Amino acid sequence: MEKTLEFPDLLRLIDERSTAFRAAVASAPSLDVQVPACPEWTLFDLVQHLGEGRRSWAATIAAGPAAAAKSASEGAPAAPREREALLAWSAASTQELLDALREAGPDRGCWTWWSTSQSPQTCGAVARHQLQEVAVHTYDAQVTLGAPQPLPDEVALDGVDEFLSTCCATTDAWPHEPAAVDYHATEGRSWRLWLSADGARTARLLTPGTMPATAAGEDPDAADASARGTAGELVLALYGRIPVDSLELDGDRRLFDLLLAWDPDE
Repeated sequence: MEKTLEFPDLLRLIDERSTAFRAAVASAPSLDVQVPACPEWTLFDLVQHLGEGRRSWAATIAAGPAAAAKSASEGAPAAPREREALLAWSAASTQELLDALREAGPDRGCWTWWSTSQSPQTCGAVARHQLQEVAVHTYDAQVTLGAPQPLPDEVALDGVDEFLSTCCATTDAWPHEPAAVDYHATEGRSWRLWLSADGARTARLLTPGTMPATAAGEDPDAADASARGTAGELVLALYGRIPVDSLELDGDRRLFDLLLAWDPDE
């Protein structure tokens, strides 16, 4: 079974995607253009959101495993309106996050909002999720300019696994009939998501149609629905950036609508 990205790779890719994000912002005709994926935001709002979020996570990481989430507004400089200064502020926000992660290391405990998921509450897991946030918002900025680029392969392949483990897996009860949903990346990796009254759990399949050892006793051919596409397409569909119908779907397609509408915290 393939491993997830190593901590140094996560930090490198956060930096790379952040650089790509700033490049898109630098080439925009205006900071006031609307972001299609987030229609309530302008491009300035997107930069502000991403920068403040990275500063909040940096503060949360630095506060230690026993502390709750920290706000970015506590003594932090506001996002400037002038483009060059805004880009410098954005770069500094990324650097704050990277510095905090390097200082803490991957195994240190950290507050996270995914306490009931399959992802650990560690700085390594935070770095993994931060990469996906930066990558998807970089895509958002590129779409705003009409020049979207595919997610890098290593980011996308880890992104499917990370989304299912962090954003889907939960101990909250699935409010519908039990089901199993498969996600197949054309690059050769597959995952299964089980949904039941016990919540949602996920595992990577060794090969398409082959169950992982951790799921012994389950029927390997019992998926009620499946989605197939490139890893990048799967990530963008999971985050609602492209329609699920743009993927190759099989089985009960209604399950994908139910998943999109499900809020386990409610």
